[in-house]
Amino acid sequence: MQIFGVDIGGSGIKGAPVDLDKGDLAQERCKVLTPHPATPDGVADGVKQVVDHFGWTGPVGLTFPGVVTGGAMVRTAANVDKGWIDTDARALFSDRLGGLPVTVVNDADAAGVAEMQFGAGQGRRGTVVLLTFGTGIGSAVFVDGLLLPNTELGHLELNGKDAEKKASSKAKEDEDLSWEHWARRVQKYLAHVEMLFSPELFIIGGGVSRKAEKFLPHIEGIKAEMVPAQLQNNAGIVGAAMRAAQDQHV
Repeated sequence: MQIFGVDIGGSGIKGAPVDLDKGDLAQERCKVLTPHPATPDGVADGVKQVVDHFGWTGPVGLTFPGVVTGGAMVRTAANVDKGWIDTDARALFSDRLGGLPVTVVNDADAAGVAEMQFGAGQGRRGTVVLLTFGTGIGSAVFVDGLLLPNTELGHLELNGKDAEKKASSKAKEDEDLSWEHWARRVQKYLAHVEMLFSPELFIIGGGVSRKAEKFLPHIEGIKAEMVPAQLQNNAGIVGAAMRAAQDQHV
């Protein structure tokens, strides 16, 4: 069975049909740049471009980089235009896509759901924390496989600032940090999250998961097991499709 998944990020909007039996993309994904400013109308146009690329006419699952309640309402917008706050994203995207059934979910929650079902979290009990390092830091917290939605741990305070301002992969790029220097920042952040949640496993996701060997070996003193996301940067697309299938009872 296939459902379309779209992952909306601070730098790109990417999507593809997803094979829900395999937990993988059924076709090569299409990606467009996220508009700046990332207004609701501008992002909706980008989503339509991605979906239209495949001529898709079925249910669509979308991730959003912020708190989303009830599969529809946007409550925060840290790395996109503030006009998103209190927007009914499901209604906006469905209207732009010609009335297609739409489900919207927090981006890291979507990635986490995919990793727990098909990736690094398969069969893991206890507390598992997935963290996506990208434009910001997203988080998904699971206890015995059940998701605690919209945790947004990237906004924990670290040295007087939002943690994602210092430890996201965007911070690494903006400040031209070496992998080792950036890993020390990530280590401080992970130690803070570990102190709060005592997870058995950290899954490290986002685009940097493809280069885990460059920074994970430099992270020390963390008691929890640390592994890169297996679905890497496709996890959000897969998870969005999974949630849409669940929401639409497909």
